[in-house]
Amino acid sequence: MKTSKREPQPPGGGAGDGSPVTLYDVARLAGVSIATVSRVVHGQDLVRDSTRARVQDVIEQLGYVPDGAAQSLSRRRKDVIGLVCVERSVPSQYDVESMALLFYDEILRGVESQIRDHNRSLLITYLQEARPDLSRLLALSGKVDGLLIGEEIVPSELLARLAARLPVVVISGSPRERVADVVTADNRSGSVALVTHLVEDHGLRRLYYVEGPPTAPDAKERSLALAEVIDAHPGCELIGSSPGFFTVQSGEEAGEKLLARPARDRPDGVVCANDQTAIGVLRALGRGGVRVPEEMAVVGYDDIYPASLFHPSLTTVHQPMRLLGERACARLLDRIARPSLRQRVELLPTELVLRSSCGCLPGTETRRVVEPAKRARAARPTRPANPAATS
Repeated sequence: MKTSKREPQPPGGGAGDGSPVTLYDVARLAGVSIATVSRVVHGQDLVRDSTRARVQDVIEQLGYVPDGAAQSLSRRRKDVIGLVCVERSVPSQYDVESMALLFYDEILRGVESQIRDHNRSLLITYLQEARPDLSRLLALSGKVDGLLIGEEIVPSELLARLAARLPVVVISGSPRERVADVVTADNRSGSVALVTHLVEDHGLRRLYYVEGPPTAPDAKERSLALAEVIDAHPGCELIGSSPGFFTVQSGEEAGEKLLARPARDRPDGVVCANDQTAIGVLRALGRGGVRVPEEMAVVGYDDIYPASLFHPSLTTVHQPMRLLGERACARLLDRIARPSLRQRVELLPTELVLRSSCGCLPGTETRRVVEPAKRARAARPTRPANPAATS
């Protein structure tokens, strides 16, 4: 009895029942071994061009997608990296105004620019700073080839354990970290350049500081740099400070505190831990009738786009957020390929962005690459000259 030629079967294991198409289905329809199909899928040699073309035609016809889990087992790698972001919840703040979202959006773009040409995927999770679910982090670490971790959301002890198990790079971590690679902006040099400009170029002597989150490594470095410059300039003093959270709201609250002071007790310059905080200060001072920079200069940090649109336009420091993602991911890929690399801290240069809120002429838009600041003696924390002057 003559058997008829078997017709090609539809995707779904060839049974039309919706089950996934397998390597065996492709091999059967193409009339080759599963080893040959595997070589074609992985782009290996030792396959005739005609055979390769036939197998690729069948793959396209059936809609076959290689099983990533099976490939991971065979190659002992997952082709996935993880990105752990920090979520800071601030009452009465719109999500779109969250500095964390703006920051990690740029980081993500930088990471994607690196992995798209390496045929790798990205798993992302956010850990709440107030209640970090470290069990999720540990579960994620078992699904990836390496981890990018934002800031200092992971305690040093756990970070050391993770780094002993798989490649880890910390983005915007402390430059003094010693258990994992760190890629961060040179916040100290950027802040030194910014405050030195206020003191030496504009003659400001009475400064006020609006802080960042106490747990943010970037905010800590900027605070220490402010203290360092004040220490180096006799006659310059910090006359007060306010807590801040990298938000417009905390900047407005600081501005209201300044307005409540008698005019003679106000600073001649306000240094803010980031641009959103500075925008909040500008809004409050504007409502209170204080002229910036004639009566009080205001500066920020980060160089977010809205800072250039405000009036007066904001003097700030450009932090290369996207480049942070690129360089951190590049380092992680290097470490995945060469696990024995020595631990390294990479500081990315910043730019001093001069506009009019500091006292420069209206219309000023000058950018200067900041050179690494020389190391001075350890600066004291940014405390006001009068401890009572914190409001």
